[in-house]
Amino acid sequence: MSSRPAAYEIPVEPGRVTPQFRQLEDAISAVVRGKPEVVRLSLVALLARGHLLLEDVPGVGKTTLAQAIARAVDGTFHRLQFTSDMLPSDVLGVTVYNAHAEEFEFKPGPIFANFLLADEINRATPKTQSALLEAMNEQQVSVEGKTLRLPDPFMVIATQNPAEHHGTYPLPESQLDRFLMRLSIGYPERMSEREIIRQPDARHSAITPVIIGQRELLDYQEYVAGISVDAAIVDYMLSVVEKTRTHEGLALGVSPRGSQALYRAVQALAAVEGRTWALPDDVKRLAPKVFGHRVVVAARSGLVSRRQSAGSAAGERIIEEILGSIEVPL
Repeated sequence: MSSRPAAYEIPVEPGRVTPQFRQLEDAISAVVRGKPEVVRLSLVALLARGHLLLEDVPGVGKTTLAQAIARAVDGTFHRLQFTSDMLPSDVLGVTVYNAHAEEFEFKPGPIFANFLLADEINRATPKTQSALLEAMNEQQVSVEGKTLRLPDPFMVIATQNPAEHHGTYPLPESQLDRFLMRLSIGYPERMSEREIIRQPDARHSAITPVIIGQRELLDYQEYVAGISVDAAIVDYMLSVVEKTRTHEGLALGVSPRGSQALYRAVQALAAVEGRTWALPDDVKRLAPKVFGHRVVVAARSGLVSRRQSAGSAAGERIIEEILGSIEVPL
């Protein structure tokens, strides 16, 4: 939820979001080569005030994408490598005694940034993973009885490797439900990879210019929340959600938080594409990415093992099947 007062006027004109975000896309695409859809959907998550789960093999640009987004919007960025011996205090911060001042003081952890890259998040224990739950849902953390607000904007971009499961802890459904979208970058095409290997600076994201400031991003996020979504499209979304709760191939359907996530993502996609209204095609394009990691595939369906990455892929296929079975509003 926004903390802006009700009388706050958003200084964004209809259509202004599009050229600015074209510049953002171009700047990020200059370092994340050949992946325009991934870049666009990442920015949709950003505009929708959502968090992003990047699930792919090492070396395809997950960290580069996160760093480029942070630099392009002039945000503070912290990269945190998750490991099995990490503690919640390594994420949130710790209270230490200051001998000079003769008092205890709080040392903020890496989570106090506009963008937190939770690298290989599934390598941390459930206790450490849970340190992110309050932050991702309420944009605040509770430390030793005190509630501390996190910066605005705030976005968690987490990565995990779907091909390696030794020494990992699958993310629980409550954690997955807090990610607005799950994306896979994939290997680049030959021509894009040619450009990547000929890039003179190995630190690709370091060349990303600042396109918009943090305040301007907050204005755009407020603007997106006002994008019109017709009642027929809302009913279309809810029909998809209800099907996930009764589908024989799913043990767990989409939660109301998931419904809200799709609604915000649809608004953001419309804004990025220069519209002040949503289309049914926005729902069809986004639902697999927004819902795929939220559903739990039934073991009896034979579609998937309990491995999380396989479950997300099978979940996306079932969401696409559900979309194909529901009449699209005109």
